[in-house]
Amino acid sequence: MNLYSHVAVSPPGARLVTIAGQVALDATGALVGAGDYGLQAEQAFRNFRLALTAAGAAPADLVKYTIHVVDSSPALIEPVFGAGRRVFGDDWPLVPSTWLGVAALGLPEWLIEIDGLAAVSGP
Repeated sequence: MNLYSHVAVSPPGARLVTIAGQVALDATGALVGAGDYGLQAEQAFRNFRLALTAAGAAPADLVKYTIHVVDSSPALIEPVFGAGRRVFGDDWPLVPSTWLGVAALGLPEWLIEIDGLAAVSGP
């Protein structure tokens, strides 16, 4: 399961980009995939990728991300990472990551939240 790397080192002089937790809200603020981990993960990864792009970063600039999963279980690994692979495709970031099982997120309908760090070279 080639999903992550154990270590990432940012290039000298890189600009640090921090991405707040992204959840399964669409552009209108509506929840996508109520009760569905896979659909929520796909929207959260889509939002995460949009945040990277907005900061002038690419998936290759990512140095770490964390996936927060409500009521985590091993059965959720494939639906969540499958969603990430659909969003990132060949650009899947093989960087350090953490899967964190949590009791709850900010709102009870949120099942997945993804945050991360990227290092962008140049000004």
